[in-house]
Amino acid sequence: MKNTIVMFGATGHLGTRIVRELVKRGASVRAVVRTATDPEKLRTLAQLGATVEEVDMDNVDALVKASKGAGCVVSALAGLGDVIVDLQKRILNGALQAGVPRFIPSDFCTDYMDLMPGENRNFDLRRAFRDYIDQTSIQATSVFNGAFADILQYNTPVLNLKEKSIGYWGEKANWPLDFTTMDDTAAFTAEVALDDETPRNLQIASFQISPTGLWQDVKQATGQTFRLHQLASLDDFAQHIKRQRADYPAGEQELYAKWQQGQYLYSMFTTHHTQLANERYRELTWTTSLAFIQSFIQ
Repeated sequence: MKNTIVMFGATGHLGTRIVRELVKRGASVRAVVRTATDPEKLRTLAQLGATVEEVDMDNVDALVKASKGAGCVVSALAGLGDVIVDLQKRILNGALQAGVPRFIPSDFCTDYMDLMPGENRNFDLRRAFRDYIDQTSIQATSVFNGAFADILQYNTPVLNLKEKSIGYWGEKANWPLDFTTMDDTAAFTAEVALDDETPRNLQIASFQISPTGLWQDVKQATGQTFRLHQLASLDDFAQHIKRQRADYPAGEQELYAKWQQGQYLYSMFTTHHTQLANERYRELTWTTSLAFIQSFIQ
């Protein structure tokens, strides 16, 4: 039972990696996907060694059947309230009825516990599901990985390769930012899924690096001196995000509306992980900031 893991969100970028890492560790992985999922994605999961089950996600009885005999259910689902709250509730209820003892929700983000509700729409959705799951008997563990390191490749204000600039808000040039690669997140999550004695929250980061440290690593990797500059005060940034949201109501139905991206960046400069669990599984290795930067920048 312990080695049988049921995986939801297995076709996504993170979910596929978690499946791979679980199989590497000898787990029996049951990847539960929606009916009419892209056949190519199903083949990928099968090639990784997972058993793939297509299920009607609106049918709790089908979810109960899919979860039978599992030691842990892992969710790497992405979406808005209909997914993060409603669908995860149905999956959780199915897991409870199936007698599954453990659940890893889709909390792959910054640890939002010290942040004010209302500052980040997507974090608030996770809070709503957290409140629900914590009222049940299941043993839940959240993996908080900070920001996925991939965002450093996408010309955000924090690192803009086109403009050769590195930005920060407030007086936060030396503020540690939490970044974890998807591969590192997946490996850690696989270990957690197979570990019966995990706490409620686990914080990780492949690397913690300030804007100043990022500037130094970029210079070492490229020999170029990027511009390090303050973008605005944190208060001004917060007000800008509120105006963006008010001016674009359609963004409420978008997972990564521009104002939501701003909310993520704001959270990175207002909280960070202080209790890393990186050493919990000693065989894991963690990507360094310089190695990651060198993987995509020249």
